[in-house]
Amino acid sequence: MTHTAEIISVGTELLLGNIANTDARDISQMLSEIGINVYFHTVVGDNPERLKAAVAVARSRADILITTGGLGPTCDDLTKQTLAEVFGKKLIFDEKEAQEIRDYFANRLHSHRMTDNNYRQAMLPEGCTVFHNDCGTAPGCAFEAEGVHVLMLPGPPGECVPMFRSCAMPYLRRLSDLELRSHNIHIFGLGESYVEDKLRELMVRLENPTLAPYAKQGEVRLRVTARARTDEEAERLMAPVIAEIREKIGTCIYGIDTDSLENTVLMLLKEKHVTLAAAESCTGGLVSKRMTDLPGASQVYLGGAVTYAPESKTAVLGVPADIIEHDGVVSSSVAEAMAQGVRTRFESDLGIGITGIAGPSSDESGTPVGTVFVSLATHRAVYTRKLHLGHDRDRVRVTASSHALDMVRRYLTGADVESWES
Repeated sequence: MTHTAEIISVGTELLLGNIANTDARDISQMLSEIGINVYFHTVVGDNPERLKAAVAVARSRADILITTGGLGPTCDDLTKQTLAEVFGKKLIFDEKEAQEIRDYFANRLHSHRMTDNNYRQAMLPEGCTVFHNDCGTAPGCAFEAEGVHVLMLPGPPGECVPMFRSCAMPYLRRLSDLELRSHNIHIFGLGESYVEDKLRELMVRLENPTLAPYAKQGEVRLRVTARARTDEEAERLMAPVIAEIREKIGTCIYGIDTDSLENTVLMLLKEKHVTLAAAESCTGGLVSKRMTDLPGASQVYLGGAVTYAPESKTAVLGVPADIIEHDGVVSSSVAEAMAQGVRTRFESDLGIGITGIAGPSSDESGTPVGTVFVSLATHRAVYTRKLHLGHDRDRVRVTASSHALDMVRRYLTGADVESWES
């Protein structure tokens, strides 16, 4: 059976824009992992009548209602009371949860000044499944009534997300006898519209498994999801789909079920016993940050240099001053000299050089904002990409660093290094 959920986020502070509604986003992502569709997000203030109206609409179009917020000790925390009334449930005092709240105050908050209103949190719908809160005082819960599963979770993300993973997901998984398995295919170098055009016929044709694209900065992720009675059957269903995607998208796929482009690069460097160093200008050390964020990177990533001013490119990397003067600091020749210079300086197998204009304005040369040159130096050759990345400074920096990592990946896998299309 396919289930549909609606997320109702409760809190006047959400409507006022005082805080972002990250709970709905995170829960939607986790629901997709277990094959539950989310068609609507609703936000309602701390008002019982408006919450009742929102629940009435939601239950007409979804068989799983998930609320966040309104479970705390104060007088405006009315979610449990309101939903219990709507579904004809009595609220019962749960002594076990009350003791958990007392213990939390004593052991975690180191306070014995627990006010009586905190016991409101231990009032729970009769017959419900209790979701214990390991990160706070407000327990969540779930119950079934009138053909609808109702799940209530606390609002603070640090409590909501762990509770959903540890309690709500196992509860929801039991609603189906089918296993859901997914694989994420990561693509760099192609836009979402291009990928969709290449795969449109496949997306339309598929029913089980399904195929859905997700765009992120400079990348596209494809999720292939299959429902089956066993893991093995799900894998058999997905295998030909993944093979067809590989055939259509080609070398722009940098990994399946990998954490990131830099993680793929790190694994390849280790596998092939190759070392890397980076010289960066407009990216300001972002390649180094992305690599050194990963545990174990020091085995293959030897270091980096941020040579922002033209003089530092000469002093630190040995870029000839006459090349900078003749070709300009943002040029292929300077990027290549930077890559060769950092490779020599760190005695690494590979060297990256990046120079460009991230914006928001150009330099005295008049070079368009978003122009970036990325070079990769090896012991035999130097490869270079000339990029035009637009006017958004953050996008230019992130995408340029991704191009540098993609060049390393392509070199190590034997693909065309200077191209970033199939």
